[in-house]
Amino acid sequence: MDNPLEDFEPPSTSYLDEQQTPMDQQSEKCEENVYPHYGFDTPSKMEHDKNSVTVQHNLNVLSSNQVENTTVPTLSVGHGQTPQSARGQTSVTPAGKKAPAVTANSQKLVSSPEGTPISTRPSLRRRGRSKKHSEKEHVANFEDECDLFSIIRNGKSSLQHIVDEWIEQYKADRDSGLNAIMQFFISASGCNGKIPTKIPSSMDHAAVIRDMTKKFDEDSGEYPLVMSGPQWRKFRSNFCDFVHTLVKQCQYSIIYEQYLMDNVISLLTGLSDSQVRAFRHTATLAVMKLMTALVDVALTVSVHLDNTSRQYEVERRKTQDKRASDRLEGLLAKHEELEENMHDIKNMLTYLFKSVFVHRYRDIVPDIRAICMTEIGIWMKRFPQNFLDDSNLKYIGWNLYDKVADVRLKCLQALQPLYASQELKEKLELFTSKFKDRVVSMTLDKDYDVSVQAVRLVITMQKYHQEMLSDKDCESVYELVFSSHRALAQAAGEFLKERLFTLNATSHPVPRTLRGKKRLSNTPLIRDLVQFFIESEVKSNQLHEHGAYLVDSLIDSNEMMKDWECMTDFLIEEPGPDEEPLDDQQETALIELMTCCIKQVATGEPPAGRGSMRKIPTVKETKQTQGHRVRLTEHFIPTLPVLLGKYMTDPEQVANLLSIPQYFNMEIYTTSRQEKSLDSLLRLIQNIVERHTTTEVLEGCAQALEFLCNEDYAISSRCDLTRNTLIDRLVKKCEQDYENYVTLMAGDDKPNKDAVFTLVLGLKKIALFSSHHNLGTWNLWDSLFNGIQETLNLNRSMPLEAIKYCISACHSAVLWELLQFKNCSGQGTSAAQQQKQLRDHLDAYMSLMTELITSNVADFREEAYVSVGDLLICFSKRLKDNPQLKPLVYEPDRELQQILENFIQTYVFVEEEEEDVDEGDEHEKIEKLHNRRNYLSVFCKLVACNVLPIKAAAGVIRHYVKYYDNYGDIIKTLLGKTRNINNITSAKTMVLSLSLLFHDLTRDGGSHIDRQSEEFLSVKELAKKLAMSFGLDTVKNREAITALHRDGIIFATNPLENPNNPIGPPPNLGFLEICGEFSNKLLKQDKKVVLQFLDRMLTMGRLSPRREWEPLLFYRNSLVHGETDPPPHSVRSANRRRRRDTGGDDGEIADNDDGSDQDFAECG
Repeated sequence: MDNPLEDFEPPSTSYLDEQQTPMDQQSEKCEENVYPHYGFDTPSKMEHDKNSVTVQHNLNVLSSNQVENTTVPTLSVGHGQTPQSARGQTSVTPAGKKAPAVTANSQKLVSSPEGTPISTRPSLRRRGRSKKHSEKEHVANFEDECDLFSIIRNGKSSLQHIVDEWIEQYKADRDSGLNAIMQFFISASGCNGKIPTKIPSSMDHAAVIRDMTKKFDEDSGEYPLVMSGPQWRKFRSNFCDFVHTLVKQCQYSIIYEQYLMDNVISLLTGLSDSQVRAFRHTATLAVMKLMTALVDVALTVSVHLDNTSRQYEVERRKTQDKRASDRLEGLLAKHEELEENMHDIKNMLTYLFKSVFVHRYRDIVPDIRAICMTEIGIWMKRFPQNFLDDSNLKYIGWNLYDKVADVRLKCLQALQPLYASQELKEKLELFTSKFKDRVVSMTLDKDYDVSVQAVRLVITMQKYHQEMLSDKDCESVYELVFSSHRALAQAAGEFLKERLFTLNATSHPVPRTLRGKKRLSNTPLIRDLVQFFIESEVKSNQLHEHGAYLVDSLIDSNEMMKDWECMTDFLIEEPGPDEEPLDDQQETALIELMTCCIKQVATGEPPAGRGSMRKIPTVKETKQTQGHRVRLTEHFIPTLPVLLGKYMTDPEQVANLLSIPQYFNMEIYTTSRQEKSLDSLLRLIQNIVERHTTTEVLEGCAQALEFLCNEDYAISSRCDLTRNTLIDRLVKKCEQDYENYVTLMAGDDKPNKDAVFTLVLGLKKIALFSSHHNLGTWNLWDSLFNGIQETLNLNRSMPLEAIKYCISACHSAVLWELLQFKNCSGQGTSAAQQQKQLRDHLDAYMSLMTELITSNVADFREEAYVSVGDLLICFSKRLKDNPQLKPLVYEPDRELQQILENFIQTYVFVEEEEEDVDEGDEHEKIEKLHNRRNYLSVFCKLVACNVLPIKAAAGVIRHYVKYYDNYGDIIKTLLGKTRNINNITSAKTMVLSLSLLFHDLTRDGGSHIDRQSEEFLSVKELAKKLAMSFGLDTVKNREAITALHRDGIIFATNPLENPNNPIGPPPNLGFLEICGEFSNKLLKQDKKVVLQFLDRMLTMGRLSPRREWEPLLFYRNSLVHGETDPPPHSVRSANRRRRRDTGGDDGEIADNDDGSDQDFAECG
């Protein structure tokens, strides 16, 4: 026997297409390597000579003894001749046995001279999908509603009933029944040919297939298996079920007759070898489902065979006087009959496997390869004694390297149940040694479905074959818990649970705390989780949302993530003598993980950046979330004050703990009579505000009080009293610090660091609390606003950071005034006063911020920009819907629009090398990029909310290609939003952005532009991306695209005269080449309209082969592509039209183009 290790080396081959030779000639040289790298190493022998490897593969296939060491030669099968006539013939015999004599009923097998299947490959031209044939016209080819295909396609009868009726037909006239089955497979392939009712004896199946091929509709590329729509998806399912039901209903008699199975197998084998993709696809699917059905029959026969053997042995062991001779003979005869049946089924399976599967598993059609991988996995699972061996597993192993994701996915799904069986473990050892590394590497596959399935297969290996995976294999899967793809991360979380977070019998006994309390069972797992989190943070440099991602990966598969008592015991209880205490880093990590778990179970939402669009939770999910919230509230109401008291001095830990109250069910404070715990929490919050200075802690306190003071809860009055007391202290302290600071500034003494620090800290607390609470009662507006105004007067009496907090506090004050005015009735003198005061504050604040945006101080500039952007949206035209709010609408004037645009052009679209950032400080670079993205989002939001005109987006769109890596997602979203507002204006804005870039080229290079330069090609690349953004619906975008071409032509022809070359083309003519990128989005009739408009703008004249006119020729060719009129070859600028004043400054296209719209309409 050949070395089995050699069988695992993948052959070098190419997949079939209509013009390629089928792979029955397996020793031919193949041109394409079908196993691309995907970034992973493929088997080493793939680099060997392709021809020698293919020949070796043939020897392996032909010598492998898949079914009871039988060897099946390749046969030429004609009408009425099949491999199943094997009962008693020399064609299929067990190895080492003499072939039995031919029975009387057997038909003679005739081999072709070459000993290979008769080729059914007519010379076909490559077919393409014709526009003249719609799906309805294709379906209309099947007019006969009485044949099997039409009945199954319509789906009005049950498959059981259809098969039963066919069996009756077959029993009455087997020729008619056979013809119906054969016609079904032909029609299911999309062929409208009809098989003759009486096939001449001289006509074999190869001739039938050739005849059907001639009748095939070559103009249509569609056939039932690939047609879209629910009817055809249902047909594919019914097709597979029909084949299975047919074999099932015929399993006791008809399938053992040579006539039916011989002819069906012969036809399907021939069709599967056809060059016609529809025949090959349909026949392969039929054969694979036929083999699966035969496997089920073989299992049934095997059960009956075992039962008969047991009955025979029981009867044989009886004494002579109790033994029934007739029964013994009957059992023996039945046993022999079942053995014959099993032998026939195995012969059919073997022949089909060798004749179809070994060729089609590497077909050029991905779906055919996927079908083969799906079905062989079923055979190996259900009938392992015949199919699960190294010679067959290699086919799955080779296709793990397939270049199509669906095929790789089907391979992994086929392996899943095999590795989940302890009984099959030994048969997988060689396969695992050869392909385990490939399976592990596929966890990083570029297709997420494949990655998820690969992780699930690795999980199965871990469960049932732990010794197969090394630590190195596992580490590559560990990292996937931080993947942005949620399904992949959760699958990796399941693996992490199986590998690291599972209790076993060898675990150490659970220790006790210092005061004797027994630790919970999850204690060692929590400790391991904390250590894993710390180590992964070190490797990943503490990625954003790191803990939240880990929690989301584990929380659905591991109950320890909701064991609040175990976590808090770790933090509160002192460790016992047999325990190792947690260090500061471990405690911080545990608190972070605990708060992430609380947020996840209380909201049911994945962390930002992971998961698809938000979905509406089901009733069950809502009920489950509410239950989690109740349980965590009951535990943390008494526990949280203890934790805050213990970690009072640690800012990071306190900030995390303060986020917990927002997830409480506040009603439990009163229903469970936990007022003392509430008082303790409120008292601790006051202490924390007074003692801490970090932004995260102070904002956490403000946010916690915001939730506790919600008026919907019974505890709000108690909490509101504490809040007012706290804010009153903060305001008085801040006023006192400000007075001390002013006094020092007025005297000869310069304020020391302590005075500056206390003033900044006081204003910081005011600013942070004002963002969550309305401080209007304390009348802080005048003092805060005056502090900002002093900055412009160059009489800066306060530190820069203090003024920044004043800006933030005033911003919040304006928003609180707006909210308060909305909530009031809007009637009476009080409302009018509120409205006037709000309007005055808004105008004064916006005027001041507009000046600060142009400041040289970065903190002022950035804070003012964000604040103005936010307020412009809040006071936008949407307020006009309410008559009381209409006077508050604030619309930016042209000056403010220009200031905002200048800001993003100056501080957002900057080159990396221009930044004064240390190359080693990666975190600082990331933070600055994050800020710039935020600034750009503010501007884009103003455009998307229709606060700024759509044309203001031109300055952003022009940078789409250059800054694609940093801002591509934001700009892409902006394009979609502007198109939703006004599709035509959005298209005009695209032209404007392109014209701005083109104007920069002419400014830098003069009138002559090198159209091969990198700068010009980048403009064309932008045009391509913008054209792609319109999608495939040309009808929907018709008006927008024509408007785009109109504006493009106007820009290209304005001005007409070239001051540097009076007889030359217009200076902007090169812009037409850029417009040509949008020509494929025009409808055929619109191309004529655009072409006429172009001719009106540029008069045709004498031949001009000069190169500067090439953009016009290029653009005209793109418009007349496919038309009968030949493109002109010359233009001249004589007889020019009068110059139209259609252009603005810097290449901007103005709307008042003096009659151009009328000209364009006349062309239509």
